Parts: sequence; C-alpha cells; structure tokens
Amino acid sequence: MPISLIDRLFVVLGAVAGLAGVVAAAAAAHVTGTGSLGTAADFLLFHAPVLVAIAIADHVGLGRAGLLRLGGALVVLGLIGFSGDLAMRALTGTPLFAMAAPTGGTLLMIGWVAIGLSAIIPRRA
Repeated sequence: MPISLIDRLFVVLGAVAGLAGVVAAAAAAHVTGTGSLGTAADFLLFHAPVLVAIAIADHVGLGRAGLLRLGGALVVLGLIGFSGDLAMRALTGTPLFAMAAPTGGTLLMIGWVAIGLSAIIPRRA
C-alpha cells in the first residue's frame, strides 16, 4: 500500500525537526549564554521521532487518521512556536511573536492528547 502525501509530509517534517535540533544543539554548545537554545534543541529532537511515528502509525492503521494527523499538525505548530521562540530569543534577543513559547507549549500538549485519543477512538470502517 503506498504511503499518503500527508504521511510523507510528517516524515519530512520529522527529519527537518531532527536536523534543526542537531543544529540548535551544536550552536548552544558553541555559543555562550544560549541555555534556552539547548532547550529548543531538546524539544526538536524529542519530537522529531514522534512525527515519523505518526506517519507509520497512520500508514498501518494504528490510530484514527484524523486525530492522528491533527495531533501531528499541532506538534509541528507547537514546535514552531515553542522552539522557534526560544531560539529567536537566544540568537537575536527578540521573541518570535508575543506569547509564542507558551502558545507553542500548549499546542504541543494538545497535540499529545490528540495522538493518544487517536489510539483509543476506533477508526471508521
């Protein structure tokens, strides 16, 4: 069975998150005073495999597709807000946008709830 375009996109976004996490971790290790950049890197690296796993879970029918994909989208948006804000503040001293980190963190939490619910709520026949 061929993998859907949305599932391919989650794999690509997982790879991008992983790459950005490694870059941010390297920058945090070599630039002084950027502790929040290390946190941004950690969050990117922790969530990158989740995005790949979402594509796999969707492809094999493990969770309810709509909720699984919604959870993945929320994780992506949450990473942009949370890690993006921490990285921007560490590197430029300015926020990504007002309330970006708390909004991103909230989206990450809601994304995890959606991913969990996708495994509990049965798929449509």
